Amino acid sequence: MPRTVSAAEIAPTTYPFEIHAQGLRVRAGRRMAVDGVDLSLANGVHGLLGPNGAGKTTLIRALATVLRPAGGSLSLLGGAGQREVRRRLGYLPQDFGFYRRFTVREFVEYMAWLKEMPKAEVPGAVQRAIERVGLADRADDRMKTLSGGMVRRAGIAQALVNDPAVLLLDEPTAGLDPAQRMQFRQLLRELTDTCVVVSTHLVEDVAAACTDVVLLDAGRVVFQGTTAQLQAAGSDADPGDSPLERGYSALLAGEASR
Repeated sequence: MPRTVSAAEIAPTTYPFEIHAQGLRVRAGRRMAVDGVDLSLANGVHGLLGPNGAGKTTLIRALATVLRPAGGSLSLLGGAGQREVRRRLGYLPQDFGFYRRFTVREFVEYMAWLKEMPKAEVPGAVQRAIERVGLADRADDRMKTLSGGMVRRAGIAQALVNDPAVLLLDEPTAGLDPAQRMQFRQLLRELTDTCVVVSTHLVEDVAAACTDVVLLDAGRVVFQGTTAQLQAAGSDADPGDSPLERGYSALLAGEASR
């Protein structure tokens, strides 16, 4: 893992990580759901794994500037201000709201407006984002007429519309069929100049598309490394249908026994 640095050590223009957290603590209601997380992420696709209640969604929401940290430090995009971060951020929550009478195009245009994109760039950016998620033929259909999987793809489109520097996706493949999940994985592989964090329960999505893995348990990072390193943490005796699942199970079992 890269050496931990503080924002004071290096100028924002040369800061090596798009996301840098040190001792990060974040509350979810009265509970400290993220409790002392150290994390440094540069460009690449980073899988965020962990059991239910591990703190994944709370961490994603803090990275998206939705939740304010309760302690520690968090720097995004080299220490940029919140308004600038939100302009350059793409975020897909687990559950997101929309006006049901909006068409897909209107929904993505509205999100582009919220991100303060230049007006002249919006039509082309919206069309590209809709095409990337395979909804070009439904662009002028109302959101209320879409299936759950299509709504999810529209959510991914709005997260992509501003070509974000940091892309945060919370359970992005929920509701997608197998073919759509494969298309999504291919889309992730194309995002080479973006820092992508994908929170998921699906280990196979991580294996197929992520450059490395962060494993969260009880609000703390218990592993960060490559998928090969995660596989190596398990053995045939550990539960799971794949080497990656067995490594995941072994690490969680090791934490539970402490």
